[in-house]
Amino acid sequence: MTSAQSPAISLSPKARTTFWQRLLRGQYGLAVRISSVLATLAVWEWFGRSVNPIFASYPSAIVAAVPEMITSGRLPTAMLESLQALSIGLSLAVVLGTAIGLLMGRYRLIDQILDTQISALYSTPNVALIPLLILWFGLGLSAKVAIIFMAAFFPIIVNTYSGVRNVSRGLVEVALAENASEAQIFSKIVVPAALPFIATGIRLAIGRAVVSMVVAEMFTALSGLGGAIVVYGNAFATDRLFVIIIVLAVLGVLLTEAVRIVESRLAVWKETERAS
Repeated sequence: MTSAQSPAISLSPKARTTFWQRLLRGQYGLAVRISSVLATLAVWEWFGRSVNPIFASYPSAIVAAVPEMITSGRLPTAMLESLQALSIGLSLAVVLGTAIGLLMGRYRLIDQILDTQISALYSTPNVALIPLLILWFGLGLSAKVAIIFMAAFFPIIVNTYSGVRNVSRGLVEVALAENASEAQIFSKIVVPAALPFIATGIRLAIGRAVVSMVVAEMFTALSGLGGAIVVYGNAFATDRLFVIIIVLAVLGVLLTEAVRIVESRLAVWKETERAS
């Protein structure tokens, strides 16, 4: 009997060690993330119920406010207005920022022409430009698109430029030795090598674009999700205010995750090179 039980006793510490090793390596990532979110919500619920609802809210009250905001049409209308400006401004920033970043990184002449202007505008706070953009474009959709574009444009340029400048000279020289054309070098070597940097720039731009979208809607016509924040904040409706905040956070996460998925499919070799 004793001899039969001894192997189980000797294997128990090893089993525990294996579990902690797997946990530290992230093999239980989904369970850990769900547990972390549930713990955060539980603490928030417990703490929020002890605070005056004028100053804060809690998850159950926030969830209860969602159906009324949807049925009244306030939340869907605000989301559509915000997404319209965000999609246009961010799309323009991605297309133009990537193109200019690739050209600046590849061709020294274009870099010399645009570098000073790009650096100056990138260093200028976007909030300082909002009054000027409102004077130029008014208080409607065009102004919001311009503000979002200005916020998202420069991170994409800077990261794309860095990606092109980090392309291995050896790869380019080998391509030249094989009589590759400039178009082939650009499309087969430069763009694929810079793709992870471009994706990083777009992820950074998404966060800046969402923030600028809210700021633009607060400064212009008090429309969209940013306008809803002002309205609910002035009314001390903290439960509805938190609904808007959570929607903005989820929007940023979804857009960032979408970029990560696209990057993983376009730059497959980076996934194989990544350390576990």
